[in-house]
Formats: sequence, structure tokens, C-alpha cells
Amino acid sequence: MSIVSPWLTLGYVIPHLYTDMDAYQFYRVAPDGMMLVTTGLNLKEYSLAAVETELPALWRAFDRLKKKNVDRISLSGVPVASVLGRKKMREILDEGAQRTGIACDTDLEAHIATLQRFGVTKLALATRWPENVNTALSNYLKEAGIEVVSLRAQGRSLDQNKVSSPLADHELALELGRAALAAAPEAQALLLPGGLWFAIHAVPILEAEFGKPVLLNITSTTWAALNAAPKPLQQKPDPKWGKVMAGC
Repeated sequence: MSIVSPWLTLGYVIPHLYTDMDAYQFYRVAPDGMMLVTTGLNLKEYSLAAVETELPALWRAFDRLKKKNVDRISLSGVPVASVLGRKKMREILDEGAQRTGIACDTDLEAHIATLQRFGVTKLALATRWPENVNTALSNYLKEAGIEVVSLRAQGRSLDQNKVSSPLADHELALELGRAALAAAPEAQALLLPGGLWFAIHAVPILEAEFGKPVLLNITSTTWAALNAAPKPLQQKPDPKWGKVMAGC
């Protein structure tokens, strides 16, 4: 591995005008030499109207990442994909790939690919989102053959999630994750979605307690990028961050 330059770059479109938890967590779970290149939208709320307002900016973001010669592009934001619906989201990803010549992904499609790798058809879900987002997410997953059998949520607005405490979010991930898994012994995995959710330290704890994979946006998207890498992996992630990373 070259000590001078990254050997794999992931272009990441953040739904917000700043990058904090996405990058903070990425550089803990990603292997050495993998680089995150971010650009942003300005999503105002968790709604279809707000997402559609940002679509012109999404194309500009894709063009920006193309100029940076990234190896892969991913759109962060499970609520973005959820409210658009799977058909529309996949159309956008296909158009993005045609436009840039780079494989395009989104956190939610990366979750689906990761769940399918584990053979998961029954899922426990814990979120910090309101009912409309959880319903849209469940419907999106259902289209991929994945049934949400247990849901625990603490509904918050986007503005509330932007200013939440990392420590409180860690404790909330443990609380909601445990409740979701305990309520559905048939669940084969737990999904804790949300780029703003500081939950990486909850993953090994919950996996040790329940023996099931726990997925975060950053782990599924990083796994998908590594799995599709156009070159042999020069480093692998530390398996201490859970079953998803251990499977790279």
C-alpha cells in the first residue's frame, strides 16, 4: 500500500451542508488508505417535497465527485431514498452512473445488499425518525423481500437529529436496538439507520448480546464499496466493528 496516496476513494453525497458524524465514523470503520470525499445537499426536513427540491443539487454533486475521480459514489440518507421509493431511487442511481461513468449507490441499497449477503428476510429496525419515514423505509425494504418484523423508534425532526448528543445517541442505540431485537426473536439482523446517528460503539455490544448482525449506514456503504472495489483490497477493516466489517 502506498503511504503517499489513498488506494480507494468513496464519493459521498451528504444530505446536509456540513460533514461531521459521517466522516468521524467512516475513519474508524474503514481500512487504512481508503478515503472519503464528501459534498453536500441542503435537505430541510424528512419529506418527499424537501427531497425533490434537492434533486438538481444532487446532479451537481455527482458531477463534482466525478471531477474528483472517485472510485464509487454513494448518496447518504436513508430517508431520502425511502421517501422517493425504490423504483425512483434506482432510476436516479442508474442515471447517475450513466452521467458520471462511475458506479452509484445509496446507503439504503447498500443495506439491502448487505442484508441479502447475510440471507436476511426478517429484520428488526430501530430509528430516530417519525412514523412517515419509518413506514416508507419498511415499504422500500419490503420491495426487496425484507420484512420489518419489529420496529422501535424515537421520532425526531431533522433539526433535532442534527444537534443530538453523541453519548445520548449511543445510549439510545443500545436502548432501541435491544428493544427491537428482544421483541422479535425471529429477526435475523438489526438495522440502525441514520448518518447522523453516532452508533458505531453500540454495534459490537449488541452483536455480542444477540449474536446477530447490526447494520449502520457507514458500515453497509463502506462494505459495498470494498466489495465492489475495482482493484484488490490492500487493507481490510478491523473486525472489531462488527459482522459487516468482518465480512469484507
